[in-house]
Amino acid sequence: MTIAPVQRTASLGSSAWTDARLIMALEEVVEKELNRHLKVAKDWMPHEFVPWSQGRDFDGVLGGEAWSVEQSQVTPLGRVSLVVNLLTEDNLPSYHHEIATMFGREGAWGTWVHRWTAEEGRHGIAIRDYLLATRAVDPNELERARMAHMSEGFESDNSHSMLHSVAYVAFQELATRISHRNTGHFAGDPLCDQLLAKIANDENLHMVFYRNLLKAALEIAPDQAMRAIADVVTDFRMPGHGIPGFERAAAQIAIGGVYNLRIHHDDVLQPVLRHLKVMEVADLGPTGQQAQDELGVFLGGLDEQARKFEERQAALLARRAARAGAR
Repeated sequence: MTIAPVQRTASLGSSAWTDARLIMALEEVVEKELNRHLKVAKDWMPHEFVPWSQGRDFDGVLGGEAWSVEQSQVTPLGRVSLVVNLLTEDNLPSYHHEIATMFGREGAWGTWVHRWTAEEGRHGIAIRDYLLATRAVDPNELERARMAHMSEGFESDNSHSMLHSVAYVAFQELATRISHRNTGHFAGDPLCDQLLAKIANDENLHMVFYRNLLKAALEIAPDQAMRAIADVVTDFRMPGHGIPGFERAAAQIAIGGVYNLRIHHDDVLQPVLRHLKVMEVADLGPTGQQAQDELGVFLGGLDEQARKFEERQAALLARRAARAGAR
């Protein structure tokens, strides 16, 4: 259902673009992007990427074999990253609540919300089945972590603003895509790599949807959209930040090369910002211009932080290699 065409209206002040008006104005874009998504998205079956023949009973009610780390070929880095990725996906009920409350359940917006939720649900199912069938993780620790994480729920940093929410997911979906893809590369199991490539492809399509929606928002409400982009980029954190032990796991993931500052700057922020031509947007008001300037300064500082991280990472990995060689 098309409610209103997207148009840039110079006579409207930024205060006129409330969340409700923006949602109505962007309905046509959502409909277009939803139709595009449905044409290019390819269904895949999670069970086809789970080696069920490797599965066997665990200890407990069925009296099977207790878990031990040597039962799986998954690398230590792959194990840590897979658990973080899965626990992040597990909070889907909270994510659905957030976007359904923000975007609504009617029209093209509602159709997208439910389609997105269905596709994201497939990711958690597939990863958990793979981990348990291959005995890649301690099932008791995994369940305790899931209960702890989901019991805390999830509240977005951007729930106060529709534009902030759209800006956030445009970057976050790409970050998730890269995290899954790199986890597959480092997991040590070709089947796991194939599974996570499928998941990463879904996440990339989600990113394209939100990125294109954000582009339309920049056209109709440039000052507000620029402010939202600057706020999200400068305060960005992944949705799994509430996972028990997240900081330690994130450090391992960063040092191992799955996801770190350099990747975040080069492969997440810059591609989206370049596509949107954010630094080239002209005719901004004072609010938008200030946000654009803040963004430029921040990106320069982040690039320097990433360079320093790379130096520390290289030194740490060299020390580890030296210790391993001395054994």
